[in-house]
Amino acid sequence: MKEKTKEHVPARRQFLTAVAAGAAALGLASLPKAVQSAPLLNEDVVTDEGNPDEWFKQIKGKHRMVFDATQPHELYPFAWPKVFLMTNEATGTTPKDCSVVVVLRHTAIGYAMEDKLWEKYKLGELFKANDPKTGKAATRNPFWQPKPDDFVIPGIGPVPLGINDLQKDGVMFCYCQAAFTVYSAATAGMMNMDVEAVRKDWLAGILPNIQPVPSGVWALGRAQEHGCGYIFAG
Repeated sequence: MKEKTKEHVPARRQFLTAVAAGAAALGLASLPKAVQSAPLLNEDVVTDEGNPDEWFKQIKGKHRMVFDATQPHELYPFAWPKVFLMTNEATGTTPKDCSVVVVLRHTAIGYAMEDKLWEKYKLGELFKANDPKTGKAATRNPFWQPKPDDFVIPGIGPVPLGINDLQKDGVMFCYCQAAFTVYSAATAGMMNMDVEAVRKDWLAGILPNIQPVPSGVWALGRAQEHGCGYIFAG
């Protein structure tokens, strides 16, 4: 793990504070004022970042694509990566020859979290994410270990669109820590809970093999620097 330098900590704190201050510009003006008053960064509870730049070195396939998931957008953040892999395979390119990155940012970060957090914190309502099965606000992560018949596409049949299914095909997932910081603090304010307690709980519920990145836009830039084309996942 790359150690944090003394210079890195203040810079990171300033960055995340600026994110919170600019929340209105991101459409977050309705979030509680607790977001602005709460300490947005506690280095003791920030997820182990490892070295996100190193993570992107896994991008080695001949055909490279990054999908930008800014919102739940129904099935699209997961359907488009699957379509990319399926149609490449249909034209003679196996998944191992493709590199696919999905960046979960803004209100799509909920998909990086396990079911119990969706139920406890009402993430379906918070992120306006409906369960494809019920059409109502999701109380689970619909794209983590779904049942084989959860996603049936007319003319095609059941299609495995779970994050776990896509990971088996080599799809790389990352989530935006800037959005994570803002929304965990906002949720704590709305539920009258301790900010650090909520943040720790959310961190403990991040799904396996989903990489934290400083911000979603940072990750989109890095992916394109590693030769990925860009597709909006909406």
